[in-house]
Amino acid sequence: MVVLNKIYTRTGDTGDTALGNGVRVAKHALRVQAYGTVDELNATIGLARLHAQGEMVERLARMQNDLFDLGADLCRPEMERDHEAEYTPLRVAASQVTRLEGEIDAMNETLEPLRSFILPGGTPLAAHLHLCRTVARRAERLTVELAAIEEINPAAVTYLNRLSDWFFVASRAVNASAEGDILWVPGANR
Repeated sequence: MVVLNKIYTRTGDTGDTALGNGVRVAKHALRVQAYGTVDELNATIGLARLHAQGEMVERLARMQNDLFDLGADLCRPEMERDHEAEYTPLRVAASQVTRLEGEIDAMNETLEPLRSFILPGGTPLAAHLHLCRTVARRAERLTVELAAIEEINPAAVTYLNRLSDWFFVASRAVNASAEGDILWVPGANR
């Protein structure tokens, strides 16, 4: 599927890059920002995995693979779904969203209801999951902005929205098994 014989090509030295369909665009184009932020999210998940164990490692690894699917989805304009494309572009599927929802529900069942906003932190894994959540939200904002001007796969936005929810609940679950959530105390330092 992908062959990388040479890492540098010099084709982007003037500030543009190729989308998955070969069309060249500015490196600051909104589509590039969206899938670039998805790549950044993937790297932050890699950091979180350093602190994870057991099933959490497997879930995070699966998400990293899903994020490559999402990057592939975002780097090919949606119009390529038609019969003119040489092959069917990879798109995020509703089943990937459904899986996240099931995991969120299962983790949330074990948690006490929130009575306050929580501060990012706690265990090293929970802190990294909070970082993942914020990068996922940024990727979502950029993807929503892209969707306002170009047609994109609606499941891409839904996946990012659910993924940030997953990170929030997962961070709470990790902290619940350790020291618990760190609650925000409004006006505590006035």
